[in-house]
Order: sequence, then structure tokens, then C-alpha cells
Amino acid sequence: MAHQAQEAAVAILIDCDNVSPDIVDFALRMAAQAGRVTVRRGYGNSVTLGKNWEQALVRQAFTPCLQFQYAAKKNTSDIALALDALETQVDKRADTFCLVTSDSDFAYLCRKLRERGATVYIVGEAKTPDALRNACDLFFEWTPEALSDAKTKDLDSPEAGPAIPAQKKEAKVAAAGPLPKRRPRFVVEAVALLASSSPDGRVTLNSLGQYLKRADPAFNPTIYGHSGLLSMIKTYDLLTPHQEESGHWTVSLAPKADA
Repeated sequence: MAHQAQEAAVAILIDCDNVSPDIVDFALRMAAQAGRVTVRRGYGNSVTLGKNWEQALVRQAFTPCLQFQYAAKKNTSDIALALDALETQVDKRADTFCLVTSDSDFAYLCRKLRERGATVYIVGEAKTPDALRNACDLFFEWTPEALSDAKTKDLDSPEAGPAIPAQKKEAKVAAAGPLPKRRPRFVVEAVALLASSSPDGRVTLNSLGQYLKRADPAFNPTIYGHSGLLSMIKTYDLLTPHQEESGHWTVSLAPKADA
């Protein structure tokens, strides 16, 4: 029996002393397109991890890597992140790395990882220097506007309501019957991201579903009132489903004139 190709293993390593906790969800969505996220770590000192980052790391199941400062103005977190990245590659626990930082000191780490065959993504802020942007395979720029968190917004509603945990949503469905059909924006963003690297601008329905689950393990079309992913896709004006000759389904962005 033929074996399926193994998914790439992805490591997300966050320089918590350098970026905002608000970047985490965006970084996870960017990393999820490369494969299965197997390593999640956040590096920082006691002040950073004890205040700003604690809730974000706990919520997204990151391992906090606390580094004490042995001398004033010495950042031991950067060294720990770099050593762990190289060790993770040597041990073959990951072949793709998503470094979340805007610090150009990591440019050399990017080059070393790539020289050894790894793929390196950088997720950083607008302040990220060119030296770091050019040292990686792909750079994704996060801005505060990304806090409009597509997971809580529907295309039919200009305002975002409060985020509801998936468990509570499912309980609500069971107690009150089917929810009204909703069209979260992040599905369109996922198709745009994945289709951009496809020669025909299409992504298979299976690949889209895998990506959505990697980006958010709690994702389920029933939470949004749909029986399945295909029925969900068919409600979008901005997306076009295609049934290929082989019978499988693909999805693309709708032509602008039709959208």
C-alpha cells in the first residue's frame, strides 16, 4: 500500500523580548501553511514572560523558555533561541523554522539553518531590518491591524463580536439547535495564501481543510452552521469551488468582476 508523503515538521520560536504577544495568532497561521507545527517555544526574561506573554503562551500551548539575565544589558534569550534552533534541526525534529522576531541579530542564524537545508520563515513587525528580511526564505509582516482577527469576524458583519471558545460554541449548537450560517473571513485569507503558491491559483479542498486545522485545531465548519467544508465554501461570494475531472474539489478566489 502506498504511503502518504509525510508532512513537514515546523518549529515556531518566538523572541518574546522583541515582539508583541498579539503577533502569535498571525504567526501560527503563516507557519501552518508549511506543515505540522511540532515545536512551540517562547523565549524571554522574567519580566517579559511574567507579564506581557504569559496568557498568550498558555493559550496557544507554547513552552515558555525563561532566561535569566546574568549581567545588565545582556540578552541571553537570543542565544538560547539560536542554540535550540540548531539543536532542533540537528536532531531532525523540524525541517522548517518560523522565527518570530524583528531583531536583525538572527540573520546569521537564518543563514546557518538554510545552509543546512532548512526552510526559514520570519514573522516580524514593520521595523524589521532588510538584513533579516533578506536572510530568510519568506518574510511575513505583521501589523497591529492584524488584530482585526479574522477568526472572530464574518463577511456579513462589519463588526467583530467577542471570541467564543469552540467548546462553548459546540455546546450551544447541541442545546439550541443549528447555528445560523456564518462566513468567517479567515477562510478567504487561507485560500488566498495557499493559492498564491499554486500555478493554477487553486488549492485542493483537502489541503485547505488540513491548513485550517493546523492553524486552529478547534476549527470545525459545524461551529459556523455548516455541515461540512465544501458546503461552507459554496456560501462565499469571494470563493469559487471547482469539481475537477478526477472528482475531487478545488477552491480558488472568485474573479474580481464576479466578487
